[in-house]
Amino acid sequence: MNTQQGHRLPRRTFLVRAGATSLGLGSAGATAGALLSAAQAASQGASGAVTGRFGWADDGANFVVDTGAQLVFKVSKSNGDLVSLVYRGTEYQGYGGRNSQVETGLGASSVRIGKTPGAILVTVVHGTMHHYYAARPGENNVYLWTNKADASITATRYIVRVRPGLFPCDNPDSWDSRTDVLIEAQDVRRKPDGTTRSKHYSNQRVIDYDHVGWSTGAVGLWMVRSNHEKASGGPFYRSLMRHHYEDGAGLYEILYYGENQTEPMRFGLQGPYVLAFTDGGAPAATLAHDRIDTGWVDGLGLVGWVGDKGRGRVAGVGISGRAPGHAYTVGFANTQAQYWATADPATGAFSCVRMLPGSYAVTVYKGELAVHSGSVTVRAGQTTGLHTIALSGGPSGDPSSTRALWRIGDWDGTPLGFKNAALMTHMHPSDARAAAWTGDFTVGSTPVASFPAYQWRDVNDGLQVRFTLTAAQAAQAHVLRIGITTAYANGRPQIRVNRWTSPVLPAATEPSTRSLTVGSYRGSNHMFSWTVPANAFTAGVNVLRINVVSGMSGARFLSPGFAYDCVELLA
Repeated sequence: MNTQQGHRLPRRTFLVRAGATSLGLGSAGATAGALLSAAQAASQGASGAVTGRFGWADDGANFVVDTGAQLVFKVSKSNGDLVSLVYRGTEYQGYGGRNSQVETGLGASSVRIGKTPGAILVTVVHGTMHHYYAARPGENNVYLWTNKADASITATRYIVRVRPGLFPCDNPDSWDSRTDVLIEAQDVRRKPDGTTRSKHYSNQRVIDYDHVGWSTGAVGLWMVRSNHEKASGGPFYRSLMRHHYEDGAGLYEILYYGENQTEPMRFGLQGPYVLAFTDGGAPAATLAHDRIDTGWVDGLGLVGWVGDKGRGRVAGVGISGRAPGHAYTVGFANTQAQYWATADPATGAFSCVRMLPGSYAVTVYKGELAVHSGSVTVRAGQTTGLHTIALSGGPSGDPSSTRALWRIGDWDGTPLGFKNAALMTHMHPSDARAAAWTGDFTVGSTPVASFPAYQWRDVNDGLQVRFTLTAAQAAQAHVLRIGITTAYANGRPQIRVNRWTSPVLPAATEPSTRSLTVGSYRGSNHMFSWTVPANAFTAGVNVLRINVVSGMSGARFLSPGFAYDCVELLA
C-alpha cells in the first residue's frame, strides 16, 4: 500500500503527465501513430474488431488506451472523464453531450498515465480525491477505483453514460419523456397505460446482485460492482443501479447514496468496480467482488489500496435458535468499512473474507431485522473464529419468540407478504398494477396478503382490524405492538381499540428523504408498543383502528406514512 499523498508508479513503468509532448509506446514495436489510427477509426464507427496491441497513446486531448482485445477507451487529460468507449468498432460512451465521470464531473484535474507489463493505469487527482482507470492485456474490461478521502469533494457515484439506441429500453428503470408524464419530483413518470417508471426502480438489495447492465444477445455491457466496503447502508440497502430513456442510458457504481440512507458517509478507496463488455452473456464470474484476483493491483501504487495480505477473515461456527424459513445474514460495520456474509441455511455457519483490519460491530439479521449484536476484531493475515451465536428473545432479540394471541405478518424487518409489497421496489404506489391500498382485515379469516404493506395518512388512513377475544382474554390488559421498517415525514401509528385511544408516541428516527415512493421500504426498523387496559376490550369481536399521525404535511403518497413489518397482540 502506498500511503503517500502523491502517486508513485512501480519500477518498469512509463509515465507521462497531461500536457507532456511525449507519446507512450503501447508495446514493443508498436508506434503511437498506429495505435491512434486504430483508435480513431474505431471511434468513427469503422467496422470490424479493433486489432491494436495492448498499449496507450496521447492524441493531444486524451489518453487513448487499447486493451489489445476489442476495446479502446479514452480518458480526458484535463478532467479525467471517460470520453470514448469503443467496442468492436462501435462508440458506446456519452449522451446529451456528457461524459462518463465521477458525480457530474470533477472539473480541472491532474491526469497521468503509466504502463507495467500487466496493466495500464490512468490516475486522476482532484483535490484530495484520487480516481483510477486500468486496463489489462487482452481483456474487454475497464477497472475503476475511487478514493474519496474526505467530505471536501462531493462524490456519490460513478456514472457510465451510454449512447441511445444500443440496448433494449423496456425495464422498470426506463422511460420515454416524450410520452410519459412526470408524477413525482423530476424522476418518477407514468406511462399512458398507467404503469410507472423511474431510475429508482432498478434497485436491488446490494447483497443480491454482483452486476447490472444490458444485453442485445450479441453484446453485453455491465457494471460489476465493488464490494461496497466504503459505501453505506449495509447488506439490504437499495440505491440507483441503472437508467434508460430515449436520449441515453446510465450505469452506476454508488459511492454514497443519500436516499433513505441510515448510515453516515464512509471515506477511502472503493474498488475495483469493473465496466465489462461481453459477447452478450453475463460478465465472467471471476470479476465478482468476492472472487476477483487483485494480486496484480498490489504493485500499482493506488492511494489507499490494501491487498489481500493486509486483510483478514471472520469465520463463524454457526447460529443457533434460528426460525425456520428465514434467511440469516451476519453484518460487520465500523466507521471505516462494512461487510456481510450469508449464513448457511442448514448450520448457520458463515465466513466473511477480505476485511480491513479493525474492530467491528457484529449484527445478525433474521431477514432484514437485527436480532443479535456483538463485536469482533479483525487482524491482517489472520482468521478470527467465532463460536456459535445463540439467538434469543428480549428487547434486542427476535420479537417472534414472544407468545401472541394473534400476529399479522412476521418479524423479519420487511413488509414482504403484505399486499403490494412485492411490487413496491420497482414501481410507484399509484401504479395501475397495484391493488387498492384500502380494505379492512379480520384476524383468522382475511389472508395476510390482503393487509396493506404501506399506510399513508392521505391514502388509506384508519385501517381497521377485527379480532375476537374470549371472556378470560378480555378481562386482562394486553400489549399491542406494531413494527415498521421505515417511515416518511415522521409518520407513525396511533391506535384505537374499541373506545380506548392510545397516546401519541414519539416518531421513530428515520431518514428524512423519500422512501416508499422510490422503491425503498428499508429504514431503521422500529417497534411501537402500547399496553391496552382490560377495560378497553370486550368478549367477542373487538375493533382495532390504526391511524397515521405526524406534525408534518403532504398529499397522497407523499403524505406521512410508514411500511409495516408486523402487527400483534400479545398474550
